[in-house]
Amino acid sequence: MKKRASDISDMICSTLERESVLSLKTLGNRHDALSFERLNSDGSMRKFIRVCLRGEPLCIAVMPPTSEKKDMAEFRSALDIGRHLHSKGVPVPELIAANERFGLLIFEDLGNTRLHDKRLEDRKSSIEFYQETVKVLAHMQLAGADGFAYEWCYDSPTYNQKVMLERESGYFIDAFLKGTLFYEPVAGLLQECEELAEKVMSSWQPLFLHRDFQSRNIMVHRDRIRIIDFQAGRIGPPGYDIASLLIDPYAGLSDAEQDDLFQLYIGEMSKRNRACVSDIKTSYPYLALQRNMQIIGAFAFLFSRRNKSFFKQYLLPSLIMLQNRLADTAFDDFPLLRQTVSTAILEYRRSLR
Repeated sequence: MKKRASDISDMICSTLERESVLSLKTLGNRHDALSFERLNSDGSMRKFIRVCLRGEPLCIAVMPPTSEKKDMAEFRSALDIGRHLHSKGVPVPELIAANERFGLLIFEDLGNTRLHDKRLEDRKSSIEFYQETVKVLAHMQLAGADGFAYEWCYDSPTYNQKVMLERESGYFIDAFLKGTLFYEPVAGLLQECEELAEKVMSSWQPLFLHRDFQSRNIMVHRDRIRIIDFQAGRIGPPGYDIASLLIDPYAGLSDAEQDDLFQLYIGEMSKRNRACVSDIKTSYPYLALQRNMQIIGAFAFLFSRRNKSFFKQYLLPSLIMLQNRLADTAFDDFPLLRQTVSTAILEYRRSLR
């Protein structure tokens, strides 16, 4: 059942009071003291609400879109994985309070500045924040894997072939090729996607995987990097999150910037776990391709199915990035995928006229 704004504010207030974050008795008329602001949720269906006390930010409340089993399981993952990462020294927002009955999480307020905003402000100076992000990532992947429990995952406990075929290459085919272009894939394309997934699975050391590690999920608070939106975390290959960061279409990192940050990542991982480095170098091109297809599928779905026009601007750049990546000799054995992407770009450009 859909909750009214007044019901939600009452729920937030009672949870804060129960956890001794604030005392309603000392506020006088709380309706004058507290204010609530609905925040943009990007591609998520969850509700994000900023709570202010006398005009000053107090905390951020996060609620599931419904009380259905899947949405409540996502809440549980955010709670458990967030607590775990915080205990390992990963810079995630501090959990202030939780209401398990309603799936309510209340975090510290990290402000409004994302890594994406820093990139838009000044491309050159933003690289310092990217360098810090790479170091945080290396720590998160290793520390996050230590003591990680598979039962915390609401979606899938590991990154595996099923995830790749359904949520990445399959997402690209269903949401973009079929759902946006109304294009029927050529015979044999699915087999190439299966072969690609096999290559990805052939070599990597399992570590903690955020799975949506991009510039709009990285906050900059008091000039320090903070990581959000970690509820889909699971065990997976170390190269996937760095690929997500580097090929992020929101940021548009140049090839030189990507290369420099990738070498920094290799150096950080080498210092922490030298055994990972060879696996990362071998699997990175394939993981980056998988992530690229996932990005296109997600943007197509959000634009075409959920009418979120913000994502349309990133479709063509993401397609061109995918085409350029497929030009690498590592993908000589995937001619149908190359052909499909080239055709898709022509069809998508034609649709924009």
